[in-house]
Amino acid sequence: MTTISAALPRVVADSLCTYGLDPLEVALLARDALAEDLALGPDVTTAATVTAEATSIGDVACRTSGVLAGVDVAASVLHVLAQDTGASVRVDVLRRDGGRLLPGEVVLTVAGPTRTLLTAERTMLNLVCHLSGVATLTAQWVDAVRGTGAAVRDTRKTTPRLRRLEKHAVRCGGGFNHRMALGDAALIKDNHVAAAGGVAAALHAVRRHAPDVPVEVECDTLEQVRQAVGAGATLVLLDNMTLEQMGSAVAYARPFGVRLEASGGLTLDSAAAVAATGVDFLAVGAVTHSATVLDLGFDLRC
Repeated sequence: MTTISAALPRVVADSLCTYGLDPLEVALLARDALAEDLALGPDVTTAATVTAEATSIGDVACRTSGVLAGVDVAASVLHVLAQDTGASVRVDVLRRDGGRLLPGEVVLTVAGPTRTLLTAERTMLNLVCHLSGVATLTAQWVDAVRGTGAAVRDTRKTTPRLRRLEKHAVRCGGGFNHRMALGDAALIKDNHVAAAGGVAAALHAVRRHAPDVPVEVECDTLEQVRQAVGAGATLVLLDNMTLEQMGSAVAYARPFGVRLEASGGLTLDSAAAVAATGVDFLAVGAVTHSATVLDLGFDLRC
């Protein structure tokens, strides 16, 4: 088995880099995903029905409308499997991440040993279908608030080991990323407030401990908003507030230059009304934890 760092062709690695993704991280994920499928032995069905000499060409195509994300991740799966098995494959990426798809559009064409293609099929589809589902749902939220001035942001409610890819998919759908981990930004939540002894105490403690880290303060009430603004907060999360409460919070905090983010209980149907209150962001965990996969399929041409 050769090193994983050599698994991806330069064109695939460069494409991943343009999206802010680490090719080595993607290759390692692809190998782990393949290992899960092959943990109990080789692909017995394919080995029984396909000769070792057979070669094929196949297409990954969209079966419904949506937004594409993860096409180079899918390509990486096939490249990694080919590297590990000594197979020679050709992968042509025909559509780029972030593109809107119509039914029947081919996003990826692959050629090589039929056994290799079929063994990689489900692993490729699992990733690109899931990520495209995240991008598609995000785009629906973005469309729902279009023209309001509010932006859609994700959360850390992501699938373990898939956070960077899912947040990439959010960007493909037109959304924006919140913090990537626990160390690049601080989010003071109710439990932190309780532990510190109050909103102001928690905010001051974070700023003393990490003065260069962006800080957001979660508030459940208008009184907490006033406390947070009085303590110097510049970004406030409005948690499970009514439209009227959000409007009041915006009216109070905006003159101080404070940005506001709505969170909790948000739905696509209510998104426009929430955005109309004047908040800057809608925090939508659903775009990563509740996205339905986009239906893409893989079919051999010959």
